[in-house]
Amino acid sequence: MTKKTLSGMNMAELQQVVYDLDLPKFAAKQIAEWLYGKRISTIAEMTNISKSAREKLESQYEIGRWAPAKKAVSADGTIKYLFPTAKGHFVETVFIPSDDRGTLCVSSQVGCKMGCSFCMTGRQGFQAQLSAAEILNQIYSLPEFERLTNVVFMGQGEPLDNVDNVLRVCEILTASYGLAWSPKRITVSTIGDLKGLKRFLDESQCNLAVSLHFPTPQQRVEYMPAEKAWPIVNVIDLLKEYEFCNSDLQWHEGAKQRRLSFEYIVFSGLNDSHRHRDAIISLLKGLDCRVNLIPFHTIPDTPFKAAPEVRMKEIRDYLTRNGVFSTLRASRGQDIMAACGLLTTAEVGSRKPKNRIS
Repeated sequence: MTKKTLSGMNMAELQQVVYDLDLPKFAAKQIAEWLYGKRISTIAEMTNISKSAREKLESQYEIGRWAPAKKAVSADGTIKYLFPTAKGHFVETVFIPSDDRGTLCVSSQVGCKMGCSFCMTGRQGFQAQLSAAEILNQIYSLPEFERLTNVVFMGQGEPLDNVDNVLRVCEILTASYGLAWSPKRITVSTIGDLKGLKRFLDESQCNLAVSLHFPTPQQRVEYMPAEKAWPIVNVIDLLKEYEFCNSDLQWHEGAKQRRLSFEYIVFSGLNDSHRHRDAIISLLKGLDCRVNLIPFHTIPDTPFKAAPEVRMKEIRDYLTRNGVFSTLRASRGQDIMAACGLLTTAEVGSRKPKNRIS
């Protein structure tokens, strides 16, 4: 019999597990504490639950944790992990440490359907959706978990194409029975999946990052095929129906507003002209947001070239002077293929993970 996975269950589902196994009602909170508070890897570790109850659990359920299969460390301290999944796939996850923050870039899919021509994950194509347990595993099985302060859904895949599981993970991370994090510690990235975006905005208070990269529909569709299905102008129209807060003076831990940012990879001679800068300003007019300018990291067999840093600074200053606050994102982990756009598991193969933790 294939066992069900406990990790990824919300409180209502844990209560149903307890009911089905004829366990005391309070056992649901105990299980949640072991799963999400104490980060256990086996049911046997639930020591305040009776032995007979643990045996009932073990007969039908497993925790659903997998240790990373591989690790690579960058010269700048960035760490990339290769995590196995339940069905034999693999995903890459990147931990980015800094003085006062530890940010984890998690994957939501094996590969990606979006097909952006400048992204290694897009070249991989799509293999599978990650379950909530497989997304959470990247967080809870992270060796540096105790240093973790922020999670960003900017790894492999389009998060809002897997919106059910992404929202479930966001719920567990922010719920009192989970990590009890502020939603402001979580950022979800999207290319603009309108159906998933509407649900995310209605059902979550986590921060949002939109992958823009090209400010005109004509050019965007050439390099980002998803523009055909979800035009960026329609994405902007939807965003204008919601409240965001980008000001550090107004933004504080108790505020309800989330941050909105736009990711913009700067390509030399392709999207870095004055015409493009003015198009960004026109497109984002009326939104309380920021633009993160990202250096392009070269991938094989493409004509794209990175814009020089001096050009990126010019764009940053021009946008900020004209009412669109902009920043330069530092490149991290490029030497281990962990930087933006470089994640891929296309060559890893597919084999059943041997280091499963039940």
